[in-house]
Amino acid sequence: MTSIAIQTIERKPLAVRRKRGRDRIGAGLMLLATVVAIVWANSPWGAGYEEFWGTVVRVDVGGTLFSFTVHELVNDGLMTLFFFLVGLEVKREFAIGELTSRSRAVLPVAAAIAGLALPALIFVLFTMRTGDASAWGIVISTDTAFLIGALAIIGPKYPMRLRVFLLTLAVVDDIGALLVIAFFYSSGIQPIPLAVAVVLLVALAFVRFLPAGRGLAYTTLGIALWAATYLAGIHPTLAGVAVALLIPVFAPRRGDVERTAELTRAFRESPNTAYAAAVTRSVRDSISINERVDAAWRPYVELGVLPLFALANAGVHLTPATLAAAVTSPITWGVVVGLVVGKFVGITGITALLRAVGAGKLAPGLGMHRIAGGAALSGIGFTIALFLVPIAIEDPEQQDLARVGILAASVIAFAVGWAVLTIGDRLRPPQAVGAKLNRPVDVDRDHIRGRVDAPLTIVEYGDFECPFCSRATGSIDAVREHFGSELRWVFRHLPLEQVHPHAVHAARAVEAAAMQGRFFEMAVVLFRNQANLDDADLLEYARQIGLDEEQFLRDARSPEVARRVRDDAMDAELMDLHSTPTFYIGGKRHVGFYDSRTLIAALEASRG
Repeated sequence: MTSIAIQTIERKPLAVRRKRGRDRIGAGLMLLATVVAIVWANSPWGAGYEEFWGTVVRVDVGGTLFSFTVHELVNDGLMTLFFFLVGLEVKREFAIGELTSRSRAVLPVAAAIAGLALPALIFVLFTMRTGDASAWGIVISTDTAFLIGALAIIGPKYPMRLRVFLLTLAVVDDIGALLVIAFFYSSGIQPIPLAVAVVLLVALAFVRFLPAGRGLAYTTLGIALWAATYLAGIHPTLAGVAVALLIPVFAPRRGDVERTAELTRAFRESPNTAYAAAVTRSVRDSISINERVDAAWRPYVELGVLPLFALANAGVHLTPATLAAAVTSPITWGVVVGLVVGKFVGITGITALLRAVGAGKLAPGLGMHRIAGGAALSGIGFTIALFLVPIAIEDPEQQDLARVGILAASVIAFAVGWAVLTIGDRLRPPQAVGAKLNRPVDVDRDHIRGRVDAPLTIVEYGDFECPFCSRATGSIDAVREHFGSELRWVFRHLPLEQVHPHAVHAARAVEAAAMQGRFFEMAVVLFRNQANLDDADLLEYARQIGLDEEQFLRDARSPEVARRVRDDAMDAELMDLHSTPTFYIGGKRHVGFYDSRTLIAALEASRG
C-alpha cells in the first residue's frame, strides 16, 4: 500500500477495532492505577507506599555499581521502553507517515509548537516569583496514551481524521518534550561515558547492514547505550529514543511480498521445514523492524509499563493541608492553567489563524469544533508531566502541589474535551468523507472489464507505479476468476505524484492506448514493468501491443487525455483518497485488507 490509508466509514476492520479497544483498556488501566496510587498513599498504609517505591536495588556489573530505587527502575528503566516506542513512531511518521507531506503536516506541527510554547509561558508567568519557574517543562507535553484513550472513551462518530491530527500533533509534541529533557533536565555530563555513548550510537547505525542477528545486536547495544547515558549524566530514557531513531523503517516492497508469495506456493506444494523457515523469514523481512518491534512491544508498554508508572508516580498525599495549599499555590495554578488553557488556546488558535491566512488546511470532514475538542483533550499531560516532577522540582511538598495540578488538569481537560466534542457534534453532525463513490460508474466513460451490466461492481482507484495495485498482487485476477461474468471491474486513476514520479505519464499513456481501444492491454504491460516507465519505455510498450505510434504520442500529449486523468484524480480528492489501491464495492468504500479472499467476501456481502 502506498501512503497512509485513513478510513472514515462506520464499518472498521478488525485491526482498527482491536486498536481502539486496546486504547480504551490502556487508558482505563492507567486511570485505575492512578486511583489505586492515590488511595494507597492516603490510606493508613500510606507510609508503605513511599517505602516500597524507595526500596534500593543494587546491581554490580564488572565492578561498576548501579544503585536504583524501585521508583527509579520504573522511571529510568521501564519508561525507556515507552520513549523507545515514541522514537519508533517519530521515525515512522517522518519516513513514511503523515509528516512526509507538508500540506498534511503543517497545521498539526504548528499547533503542536504553539501547544508547547504557550503552556510553558503561562507556567512561568504564574511561578516567576516563587523560584520554581525552571520547572516549566512539566506543562509542555501531552500524554499520547491518555489522549488517544480519552478519544476512544468519548467515542465520537467518524473519529479517524481527528485521531490522525492528534497523533501527528502528539509526535511533534513528543519531539519537543524529548529535546527539553535532553537540554534542560540533564546535568553533570561526564565526558568518558559520553564518548562511549557516541561510539555505541555509531555501532547502532551500522547494525542495519548485518546479514543476520540484527535484533540481538540492537538489544545488546541498546542496553549498553542506556548504561553509558546513565553514567554520562544524560537522562537514560533518551537512549530508547536514540536506538529507535536508528532503526530503519520502510513501506512494504513489492519484490519482498512477491518473494513471500512464491515461497508460500512452494511450501504448499512441498511442505518441509526448510520452506517453512524460509516463508517465516520472508514474511518477517517484508515488514520493517521498526513496525515489527512496535507491534510486538506496544501492548506490553500500554497495558503494563504505563499503568505501573502511574502507580509509582500518582501517589499524591491529598491531606487537607496539601489541598488547602494547592488552592493558593502558584505551582498548582501554573500547571492547571498551563495545561488546560495553554493547550486549548495554543492549538485551537494557531490552527484557526493558519487556516484563515491560507497557510494550511484541514482534512475534509474535520471541523474546527473537533480541533477545539482535541485541543482540550491535549491538556491531559499525565505521563511526561509526572515523569518530570521529581526531576524539575526538589522540594517534596512542592512536588505534591505540582502533582495535584497535573491530576486536576487531566480531569478538567477530559471534561472540557468531552463537552466540546459532544455538543459540537450535536450542533454540526459529522459526515463520512469518501464513504460512498462520488461519481457513479459511467459505462460510456469508465474503463470496464467484464459485462457492463454485471450485478457486482468493484471500482479501483490505482496508480500504475504503485507496487500493490491491481495485477501487482494478483488479487483482482483471482476475484474476477471467482465471479466470472457476474463481476465488472472498473479502473480509475489516482496518480500519487509525490511518491511516484512516473505515475501521471503512465496514466496518460494508458489513456492514449484507450483511444485505440487498448486500455487493458496497456495496463497489463505497465503493471508488469513498473520499474521502467520512462517516456521511451512507454513508447516501446505501445509498439509491443500494436498501437499506432504517432497517434499514441499525439494522444498522450492531448488536453483530452490529460483531462481524463485529472478528472479521476479530482474525484479522488473530493473523496479524500490518498492511498492506492482504494476500492469501492457496490458504491461503498472498502475498508481493510484487499487480498482476494477479503474482496470476494465483501462482494458477496454487497449482493443485498
